[in-house]
Amino acid sequence: MAVIKPFKSIRPKEGLEHKIAALPYDVYNRAEAKEAVKGNALSFLNIDRPETQFDDDFDMYCDEAYLKASELLTEMLSRGEYIKETKDCYYIYELTMNGRAQTGIVACASVDEYINQTIKKHENTRADKELDRIRHVDTLSAQTGPIFLAYKSDEGLNAIVEKAKDKKAIYDFVSEDRIRHRVWIIDEDADIQAIKEGFEKITSIYIADGHHRCASAVKVSLKRREVFPSYTGNEEFNYFLSVLFPDDQLMIMDYNRVIKDLNGKSEAEIIDALKKVGKVTELTSTDKHPTRKGDVSVYLADRWYTLSFNNELLVDDPVEGLDVSVLQNNVLDPLFGIKDPKTDKRIDFVGGIRGTEELEKRVHTDCKIAFAMYPTSIQELFNVADASLLMPPKSTWFEPKLRSGIFIHEIEK
Repeated sequence: MAVIKPFKSIRPKEGLEHKIAALPYDVYNRAEAKEAVKGNALSFLNIDRPETQFDDDFDMYCDEAYLKASELLTEMLSRGEYIKETKDCYYIYELTMNGRAQTGIVACASVDEYINQTIKKHENTRADKELDRIRHVDTLSAQTGPIFLAYKSDEGLNAIVEKAKDKKAIYDFVSEDRIRHRVWIIDEDADIQAIKEGFEKITSIYIADGHHRCASAVKVSLKRREVFPSYTGNEEFNYFLSVLFPDDQLMIMDYNRVIKDLNGKSEAEIIDALKKVGKVTELTSTDKHPTRKGDVSVYLADRWYTLSFNNELLVDDPVEGLDVSVLQNNVLDPLFGIKDPKTDKRIDFVGGIRGTEELEKRVHTDCKIAFAMYPTSIQELFNVADASLLMPPKSTWFEPKLRSGIFIHEIEK
């Protein structure tokens, strides 16, 4: 049983949503964030990354930064650029990229169900990355970036979503990256009750993206439980802002690897070594992406190859059978000496949205070899989470990205 509740969202005044909505805070480095907010005082990135309001040498993790974020949100509310919903509602959030749409339900998920693993993770989190969002949420008393959750598609919930989309959308805009965003509000009591009951039949929910934001929201909740007077368990800080998508609508893209040196080996030695773990064939097609699980495309010395792993390497284990694991265990570690891809500075990761052209560019500039992966499937993600295991780092890249600033969950009145 999953408890997925409606909430009183703080959301943009209709007509301003296209100026306010912003990509998640963690897709930018500091310089990119500062550049992105130039000329747009309404961009939510100003709040998500408040160091953009200060000089470049300003300590982005000092108290003043988080207080600035809170001040900016308060000012936007006072000017009417944000409004507060007067009733607990659900919302429908549809994103369309390249003609393909995925539609989720915006709601609040339970902290306790994260703790008891009804809401399942597939990645570990790092305390240093959590700390920034803990302080951000705690200072604003609000969650500003939704967690991307997935569940196994349910006909009843799908029908409610489609019914809601028959109404006029409250938001409908195309962002700068040509993604269309549409939002509908579900505020009728019967529909709200139907969604609640629909999720009560769902036994498992999965974090697709946003593990650090989720862990941060949970830690803020646990912190407040200790000091909140007359704690009941029904307080808003016991829930975290989410968008929940049925699994059959989701697309995971490849998450690729580039290596900065050949570990003292020649190009010919690398190819010979790859032939020991699979069949190596030079690619002649214009599309360099691998076309099936167990295949990896390799870019070396201005040539593309397909590496098809030997069958005995493709095991049934939910983690060890992932293509990223097979590559790590049989190529990156033994051949390149990369034992821990989380910490080794010789490896970098490139999201599939950038295409194989980006891999070629990196090899022509600061790297020597690139590996283009076949995408991890949503079922593989579910299998890992159901086994209470963890994926290797950088196993999944979800597109399109949820925008921040469209929905804000206030965690304390």
